[in-house]
Amino acid sequence: MKHQSAYLFFAGFCAMLAAGWLLFPALLYTSTPQPAQFSHQAHGEAAGLTCDTCHGFTAEGRFAGIPTTESCAGCHSGLLGETESEKHFFANFVEPGREVNWLIYSRQPDNVRFSHARHVQVGKMECAECHGPHGESESLKAFERNRISGYSRDIWGPRMLRVGLKPGQGMKMDDCMACHRDRQVEAGCLGCHR
Repeated sequence: MKHQSAYLFFAGFCAMLAAGWLLFPALLYTSTPQPAQFSHQAHGEAAGLTCDTCHGFTAEGRFAGIPTTESCAGCHSGLLGETESEKHFFANFVEPGREVNWLIYSRQPDNVRFSHARHVQVGKMECAECHGPHGESESLKAFERNRISGYSRDIWGPRMLRVGLKPGQGMKMDDCMACHRDRQVEAGCLGCHR
């Protein structure tokens, strides 16, 4: 009887641990679709564009971020294709001149200072080294926000253990430090933190 209770406790403990491991990520993150769909693949090499065509730098070398609807309208003053996503984008954002409230996958905490210019122009890094094969995507995935921290799941990566992550599957400090270590770049704490 005593051993049976121990086995039942152990089996129950393992079942609860497994249930928590499987359910916790689903409960921890909310999922919100982007306000418009966008094919990076259609706007990439086939269209003769690169990442910095739309996500370039200002004259001062600061990263310009997400392009404005006005910059999209430079090419899309009229419908160029027949897809539902383009029709939606044109009717809801280009024609009324309304900005898209994109949900930012890679927003970092306020105490982090990150210079895209230093990494892309000086460090000669490719965008995919941090952002993964985002430029090949046919559509935008849902934005998954951590209910506790408010940050995107893309910062942590797709797996809680973070084992076997590919480049671009996480943007935590550990990922940055590993890249700096691999490239033998010393930055110190104040190189990245305010």
